[in-house]
Amino acid sequence: MSDTEQATKNGEQPQPPALGPHKLLTVDGLRVVVAGSKTDVVDDVSFTVTAGEVLGLVGESGSGKTTVALALMGYARRGLAIDGGSVKLEGDEVIGRSRGELRSVRGASIAYVAQDPTSALNPALKVGTQLREIFAAHPRCGQDKSDVNERIGELLAEVRLDGVGSALESYPHQLSGGQQQRVMLAMAFACQPKLILLDEPTTGLDVTTQRHVLDAIRGLCRIYHVGAVYVSHDLAVVADMANTVGVMYAGRLVELGPAARVFRAPGHPYTRGLLRAIPDPTRAHVLEGMEGQPPRPGSRPRGCFFAARCEFSRERCTVGFPPRYEIEGADRWARCLRADEVSRLPPLGELPLRHHAPPSESGQPLLKIESLDATYGDKEVLHQVSLTVAPRRCIAVVGESGAGKTTLARCIVGLHTSWAGKIEFDGIALARDRRHRDRNVMSSLQYVFQSPYTSLNPRKTVGRLIEQPLQQLFKVPAAERRDRVVAALRDAALSEDYLTRYPDQLSGGERQRVAIARALVVEPKVLVCDEVTSALDVSVQAAIVELLHRLKLERRLTLVLITHNLALVRSLADDVVILRVGSVVEHGHEVLDHPSSEYALQLLADVPSLSLV
Repeated sequence: MSDTEQATKNGEQPQPPALGPHKLLTVDGLRVVVAGSKTDVVDDVSFTVTAGEVLGLVGESGSGKTTVALALMGYARRGLAIDGGSVKLEGDEVIGRSRGELRSVRGASIAYVAQDPTSALNPALKVGTQLREIFAAHPRCGQDKSDVNERIGELLAEVRLDGVGSALESYPHQLSGGQQQRVMLAMAFACQPKLILLDEPTTGLDVTTQRHVLDAIRGLCRIYHVGAVYVSHDLAVVADMANTVGVMYAGRLVELGPAARVFRAPGHPYTRGLLRAIPDPTRAHVLEGMEGQPPRPGSRPRGCFFAARCEFSRERCTVGFPPRYEIEGADRWARCLRADEVSRLPPLGELPLRHHAPPSESGQPLLKIESLDATYGDKEVLHQVSLTVAPRRCIAVVGESGAGKTTLARCIVGLHTSWAGKIEFDGIALARDRRHRDRNVMSSLQYVFQSPYTSLNPRKTVGRLIEQPLQQLFKVPAAERRDRVVAALRDAALSEDYLTRYPDQLSGGERQRVAIARALVVEPKVLVCDEVTSALDVSVQAAIVELLHRLKLERRLTLVLITHNLALVRSLADDVVILRVGSVVEHGHEVLDHPSSEYALQLLADVPSLSLV
């Protein structure tokens, strides 16, 4: 007798049979190569995603995360080709379909949200026009014009843009970064896809905007019961979003399992290394970046690709690429010969803490700002900002996008001239325009820009880039210039070999080190760092943070750190200034431990943390 018949006979309400999770996406042995060769960029990648599940893909830049995400749509970037494997969406193969068939799938069944909405949205078309294009490309998503308009209204409400009355009539550049990203989400969910691919959708956003975007993603996934693949190098965000996490290294999936278990007790040394590089918003600890670089396609070793950087490697690790080893059951595995041993190591909470000295009550502040007002045209960006910066301390300026953080930094170094009030350096009132300042003052106040990709001239070698400030500010003989350039490189943890290289031959972290070396070469007293780690991998970010901390001690530098990463502030800053809409909300060395304003409390609450996993 069946369970249903037995229940009916006993007078009980029969229950439907238990159903397992609906397998939405199945990826098996995916391989992507350099076009026209057998050099693999991604190989042997296999995983599944069920309906309603979020799979996080994490790893350093170049690990193959985005390449895998694009291949799930049957797409490979220029110079690459999908060479093997299978990608099935609800049992239907994606790989090998014609262009026409793929066009009908992309946007309707599989949607993609790019990392940078400013480059993904057409700057010449209004937001409303771009949303309507989705329904024009996929007519089955909307029956007629009235249905389309109604659907667009629903989408704006779902991504919390319905309060922006002019959103549809705006061009992308008229919206903030967070609003642009919500437009991208609305476009992705317009046709109610089965699978959504999210490629670093919150990189560069402040914590509050990031929280809103993440909430929108989470809500949309729940409303439409779609599967999602979330690509990111921010492990704290992935821990907050994902049910399952896959760790990629050098084109291979090296660990896969439930997010909470992977992050609490990683089975692969690479995962462990990534976790030890992440700042914690709840405490200040020393960040540990991993030495070395991942092997590039075509030069990967025979054995474990991570062996050269691994503290647990043994001779047998170099013999062959390790198979999958199950950890605590079949739903979790790692490609490491010592996976079970590594997963049993003590918690990551034993990292050494960093103790910040309390401020000295005596002594002249090195930098003093009084009643600073700054404008862009008719718009006031800073209002009555006053603060002091003591010598040899690091002050972090934090707040949402548009709070005026970068404007404040640019006023300090003389790059923004529309301001009133007073800025004093070492007791000397500064002119508004950098060109009207003394050369010694200009050399003492140096600026490191957010993006080394745009701040370094691609036509000049590293040596020429670093010596340029010496030529502009001081008449230093050629022989001495070279010695000072080499010394600055070494202080930035780069060797003399980099002198003849060009920026395009460097990684993102190496470029940022060159930008720091260029600032150091004139021996400044104050280093203003504007979001210098926002686009870097966690391991590279950790290395840059520890570099700045070392320079502060060895060179007796004063640091002004512009950032939206409050977790990072814990590990580096001695003092904190919180800006909101151009005004100082709080200022002091105990702001993060004892915030007194609702705004500061909300900012801290919005910071994702692995300690909550």
